[in-house]
Amino acid sequence: MPELTPPAAWAHLPFFRDRLPAINAALECEARTILPPRPQVFAALESCPPDDVRVVILGQDPYPTPGHAHGLAFSVAPDVRPLPRSLGNVFKELQADIGAAPPNGDLRFWADQGVLLLNDVLTVPAHDARGHRKLGWQELVPEVFDALSDRPRAFILWGKDAQRHADRLCADAHLVLQSAHPSPLSARRGFFGSRPFSRVNAWLRDQGQPPINWTSP
Repeated sequence: MPELTPPAAWAHLPFFRDRLPAINAALECEARTILPPRPQVFAALESCPPDDVRVVILGQDPYPTPGHAHGLAFSVAPDVRPLPRSLGNVFKELQADIGAAPPNGDLRFWADQGVLLLNDVLTVPAHDARGHRKLGWQELVPEVFDALSDRPRAFILWGKDAQRHADRLCADAHLVLQSAHPSPLSARRGFFGSRPFSRVNAWLRDQGQPPINWTSP
Protein backbone atom coordinates (compact mmCIF):
# COMPACT_ATOMS: atom_id res chain seq x y z
CA MET A 1 0.00 0.00 0.00
CA PRO A 2 1.54 3.38 -0.97
CA GLU A 3 2.17 5.82 1.85
CA LEU A 4 -0.75 7.85 3.09
CA THR A 5 -0.34 11.62 2.94
CA PRO A 6 -2.12 14.02 5.31
CA PRO A 7 -5.20 15.90 4.08
CA ALA A 8 -4.08 19.48 3.49
CA ALA A 9 -6.61 21.24 5.71
CA TRP A 10 -5.80 19.00 8.68
CA ALA A 11 -2.07 18.48 8.10
CA HIS A 12 -1.18 20.79 11.01
CA LEU A 13 -2.40 18.21 13.54
CA PRO A 14 0.54 16.62 15.41
CA PHE A 15 -0.84 13.15 14.63
CA PHE A 16 0.32 13.37 11.04
CA ARG A 17 3.88 14.14 12.11
CA ASP A 18 4.10 11.92 15.18
CA ARG A 19 1.85 8.90 14.49
CA LEU A 20 1.21 8.52 10.78
CA PRO A 21 4.75 7.35 9.90
CA ALA A 22 4.36 4.29 12.16
CA ILE A 23 0.93 3.55 10.70
CA ASN A 24 2.34 3.82 7.19
CA ALA A 25 5.10 1.36 8.16
CA ALA A 26 2.58 -1.09 9.60
CA LEU A 27 0.37 -0.87 6.52
CA GLU A 28 3.36 -1.47 4.26
CA CYS A 29 3.91 -4.80 6.04
CA GLU A 30 0.24 -5.79 5.83
CA ALA A 31 -0.22 -8.70 3.43
CA ARG A 32 -4.01 -8.50 3.42
CA THR A 33 -6.12 -6.15 1.31
CA ILE A 34 -6.61 -2.86 3.13
CA LEU A 35 -9.92 -1.01 3.03
CA PRO A 36 -10.83 1.59 1.98
CA PRO A 37 -8.49 2.00 -1.02
CA ARG A 38 -5.54 4.26 -0.21
CA PRO A 39 -6.84 7.40 -2.01
CA GLN A 40 -10.00 7.23 0.11
CA VAL A 41 -8.57 6.65 3.60
CA PHE A 42 -8.75 10.35 4.48
CA ALA A 43 -11.82 11.10 2.35
CA ALA A 44 -13.90 12.24 5.33
CA LEU A 45 -11.33 14.83 6.40
CA GLU A 46 -10.72 15.91 2.82
CA SER A 47 -14.45 16.44 2.35
CA CYS A 48 -14.78 18.66 5.44
CA PRO A 49 -12.06 21.18 6.25
CA PRO A 50 -12.23 22.28 9.90
CA ASP A 51 -13.98 25.59 9.21
CA ASP A 52 -16.74 23.82 7.26
CA VAL A 53 -17.62 21.23 9.92
CA ARG A 54 -20.99 21.76 11.60
CA VAL A 55 -21.77 18.19 12.70
CA VAL A 56 -19.54 15.21 13.47
CA ILE A 57 -20.78 11.62 13.29
CA LEU A 58 -18.17 9.33 14.81
CA GLY A 59 -18.32 5.61 14.12
CA GLN A 60 -16.08 2.62 14.66
CA ASP A 61 -14.03 1.44 11.67
CA PRO A 62 -14.61 1.03 7.93
CA TYR A 63 -16.78 -1.69 6.45
CA PRO A 64 -14.63 -4.84 6.03
CA THR A 65 -16.49 -6.03 2.92
CA PRO A 66 -14.59 -5.17 -0.29
CA GLY A 67 -16.45 -2.60 -2.34
CA HIS A 68 -18.23 -1.05 0.64
CA ALA A 69 -15.91 1.38 2.44
CA HIS A 70 -15.01 4.57 0.59
CA GLY A 71 -13.60 6.69 3.38
CA LEU A 72 -16.69 8.30 4.92
CA ALA A 73 -18.09 6.55 7.98
CA PHE A 74 -21.28 4.57 7.24
CA SER A 75 -21.40 5.74 3.61
CA VAL A 76 -21.09 3.48 0.55
CA ALA A 77 -21.05 4.03 -3.20
CA PRO A 78 -24.51 4.66 -4.69
CA ASP A 79 -24.65 1.30 -6.48
CA VAL A 80 -24.00 -0.85 -3.37
CA ARG A 81 -26.91 -3.25 -2.78
CA PRO A 82 -27.92 -4.51 -0.35
CA LEU A 83 -26.89 -1.82 2.10
CA PRO A 84 -24.53 -2.80 4.91
CA ARG A 85 -26.67 -3.69 7.88
CA SER A 86 -25.43 -0.80 10.04
CA LEU A 87 -26.35 1.67 7.31
CA GLY A 88 -29.70 -0.04 6.87
CA ASN A 89 -30.37 0.61 10.55
CA VAL A 90 -29.31 4.25 10.17
CA PHE A 91 -31.90 4.57 7.41
CA LYS A 92 -34.55 2.89 9.58
CA GLU A 93 -33.89 5.46 12.30
CA LEU A 94 -33.99 8.27 9.75
CA GLN A 95 -37.36 7.03 8.55
CA ALA A 96 -38.69 6.81 12.09
CA ASP A 97 -37.17 10.14 13.13
CA ILE A 98 -37.94 12.42 10.19
CA GLY A 99 -40.09 10.30 7.89
CA ALA A 100 -37.68 9.72 5.00
CA ALA A 101 -34.28 8.30 4.07
CA PRO A 102 -31.87 8.83 1.15
CA PRO A 103 -32.42 6.90 -2.10
CA ASN A 104 -29.09 5.05 -1.76
CA GLY A 105 -26.19 4.65 0.65
CA ASP A 106 -23.98 7.45 -0.70
CA LEU A 107 -23.81 10.02 2.11
CA ARG A 108 -21.34 12.38 0.46
CA PHE A 109 -24.12 14.95 0.23
CA TRP A 110 -24.08 15.05 4.05
CA ALA A 111 -20.38 15.92 3.93
CA ASP A 112 -21.13 18.69 1.42
CA GLN A 113 -23.28 20.28 4.15
CA GLY A 114 -20.56 20.12 6.80
CA VAL A 115 -21.21 16.69 8.33
CA LEU A 116 -17.87 15.05 9.12
CA LEU A 117 -18.40 11.28 8.79
CA LEU A 118 -15.37 10.06 10.70
CA ASN A 119 -14.42 6.66 12.06
CA ASP A 120 -12.40 6.01 15.21
CA VAL A 121 -10.12 3.76 13.10
CA LEU A 122 -9.55 4.63 9.44
CA THR A 123 -8.44 1.33 7.90
CA VAL A 124 -9.46 -2.31 8.17
CA PRO A 125 -8.18 -5.55 6.62
CA ALA A 126 -10.71 -7.05 4.25
CA HIS A 127 -13.06 -9.47 6.06
CA ASP A 128 -11.55 -8.68 9.49
CA ALA A 129 -13.72 -6.12 11.28
CA ARG A 130 -11.76 -4.06 13.82
CA GLY A 131 -8.56 -5.71 12.63
CA HIS A 132 -6.59 -2.44 12.77
CA ARG A 133 -7.66 -1.28 16.22
CA LYS A 134 -4.07 -1.52 17.47
CA LEU A 135 -2.40 0.54 14.74
CA GLY A 136 -2.78 3.83 16.61
CA TRP A 137 -5.52 5.50 14.59
CA GLN A 138 -7.42 6.40 17.78
CA GLU A 139 -4.80 9.08 18.48
CA LEU A 140 -6.29 11.15 15.64
CA VAL A 141 -9.82 11.68 16.95
CA PRO A 142 -8.84 13.65 20.10
CA GLU A 143 -6.83 16.05 17.95
CA VAL A 144 -9.70 16.45 15.49
CA PHE A 145 -12.07 17.14 18.38
CA ASP A 146 -9.69 19.70 19.88
CA ALA A 147 -9.43 21.44 16.51
CA LEU A 148 -13.23 21.60 16.35
CA SER A 149 -13.71 23.02 19.84
CA ASP A 150 -13.18 26.62 18.73
CA ARG A 151 -16.94 27.10 18.32
CA PRO A 152 -20.14 25.16 19.08
CA ARG A 153 -20.70 22.07 16.97
CA ALA A 154 -22.90 18.98 17.14
CA PHE A 155 -21.27 15.61 17.83
CA ILE A 156 -23.01 12.25 17.40
CA LEU A 157 -21.07 9.39 19.01
CA TRP A 158 -22.27 5.93 17.98
CA GLY A 159 -20.91 2.98 19.96
CA LYS A 160 -18.49 2.53 22.83
CA ASP A 161 -15.36 3.21 20.77
CA ALA A 162 -16.75 6.60 19.76
CA GLN A 163 -18.04 7.39 23.24
CA ARG A 164 -14.57 6.98 24.73
CA HIS A 165 -13.79 10.38 23.22
CA ALA A 166 -16.77 12.16 24.79
CA ASP A 167 -14.71 13.62 27.65
CA ARG A 168 -12.80 15.61 25.04
CA LEU A 169 -15.96 17.57 24.33
CA CYS A 170 -16.08 19.46 27.59
CA ALA A 171 -17.28 22.77 26.16
CA ASP A 172 -20.84 23.33 27.33
CA ALA A 173 -21.78 24.93 24.02
CA HIS A 174 -21.41 21.71 22.02
CA LEU A 175 -24.32 19.37 21.42
CA VAL A 176 -23.11 15.84 22.25
CA LEU A 177 -25.43 12.92 21.49
CA GLN A 178 -24.37 9.41 22.50
CA SER A 179 -26.08 6.12 21.76
CA ALA A 180 -25.44 2.51 20.89
CA HIS A 181 -23.86 1.75 17.52
CA PRO A 182 -26.33 1.06 14.68
CA SER A 183 -24.85 -2.38 14.05
CA PRO A 184 -27.29 -5.33 14.21
CA LEU A 185 -25.64 -6.42 17.46
CA SER A 186 -26.42 -3.23 19.34
CA ALA A 187 -28.98 -1.08 17.49
CA ARG A 188 -31.83 -2.21 19.76
CA ARG A 189 -29.86 -1.23 22.87
CA GLY A 190 -30.47 2.47 22.44
CA PHE A 191 -29.75 3.44 18.85
CA PHE A 192 -33.31 2.96 17.65
CA GLY A 193 -35.42 5.75 19.05
CA SER A 194 -32.48 8.07 19.78
CA ARG A 195 -33.68 10.56 17.12
CA PRO A 196 -30.26 12.11 16.43
CA PHE A 197 -31.19 13.69 13.11
CA SER A 198 -34.13 15.77 14.29
CA ARG A 199 -32.30 16.67 17.50
CA VAL A 200 -29.28 17.95 15.58
CA ASN A 201 -31.47 19.99 13.27
CA ALA A 202 -33.37 21.52 16.18
CA TRP A 203 -30.06 22.50 17.77
CA LEU A 204 -28.71 23.95 14.51
CA ARG A 205 -31.83 26.10 14.16
CA ASP A 206 -31.34 27.33 17.72
CA GLN A 207 -27.80 28.31 16.70
CA GLY A 208 -29.15 30.30 13.77
CA GLN A 209 -27.84 27.77 11.25
CA PRO A 210 -29.70 25.98 8.47
CA PRO A 211 -30.65 22.38 9.24
CA ILE A 212 -29.02 19.41 7.56
CA ASN A 213 -30.86 17.90 4.62
CA TRP A 214 -30.48 14.27 5.63
CA THR A 215 -32.59 12.71 2.87
CA SER A 216 -32.33 14.31 -0.59
CA PRO A 217 -29.00 14.38 -2.48
